[in-house]
Amino acid sequence: MRKAASDSGEKIAIFKGKEVRRTLFNKEWWFSIVDICTILTDSPDGGAYWRKLKQRLNEEGNEVVTFCHGLKLAASDGKQYITDCANTEGIFRIIQSIPSPKAEPFKRWLAKVGYERIQEIEDPELAAKRMRATYKAKGYSDKWIDLRMRGMVVRADLVDEWDNRGVKEEKEYAILTAEISQATFGMTPTEYKKFKGLKRENLRDHMDDLELLFSMLGEASTSEIAKVRNVQGMAENKKAAKQGGKIAGDARKKLEIETGKRVVKRDNYLGEPEGKKKLFIGD
Repeated sequence: MRKAASDSGEKIAIFKGKEVRRTLFNKEWWFSIVDICTILTDSPDGGAYWRKLKQRLNEEGNEVVTFCHGLKLAASDGKQYITDCANTEGIFRIIQSIPSPKAEPFKRWLAKVGYERIQEIEDPELAAKRMRATYKAKGYSDKWIDLRMRGMVVRADLVDEWDNRGVKEEKEYAILTAEISQATFGMTPTEYKKFKGLKRENLRDHMDDLELLFSMLGEASTSEIAKVRNVQGMAENKKAAKQGGKIAGDARKKLEIETGKRVVKRDNYLGEPEGKKKLFIGD
């Protein structure tokens, strides 16, 4: 098994109320093997079960382990760790080695999730529609969803710029993102999540309209600076990230002075649907 850098797009999938961490790698979903072992075996320690199973498969000369990759997934402490993952085909083969009455319905669920991903690659608009439907089901307003999805486009554009300018590793993306966030909000994403009381949840899914807008301004400004100045390499991109974040940070501070209210809030949407909250000025 080897370690690999995953694409952006880590998400949580749900099977009968149980979480399965997954991430995009080579344009397909890769799933946490530990999470799947936990669900199928009801084991209190899915990691220990997988280690024993992997050892047995290796001793038997079963090649299924070679189809696994070590990809970064968020753990319960909110940090990213290398986790054994497999794609749909690999998971099917691992399930064959796990005696469980839950295997068959899990296979059907897994096949459906994989098929939906294939559809989304062929028609990206489907992914946007499904994402919108998911947020809608959680109680988010149409206005918030529009803003959130626009922010995803801005973020994707920025990552593309970094990739074109010599920044390609996830840890480098994280460093640059932290620079933008620090300059924009006065705290890194890790500090921001702690401030809001979040763990594995997506930070931006728990921001209101102004927080999202300033996040976009910081990232869009960074992207524009990188383009205009044709920055290259980590050092130059880090400087651009600080400058882009400062533009958003200065604007945030000015608004706070004018309104007498802080933009950064502890409020999040863990306990109450977003639709019941007033996110947009004028709502």
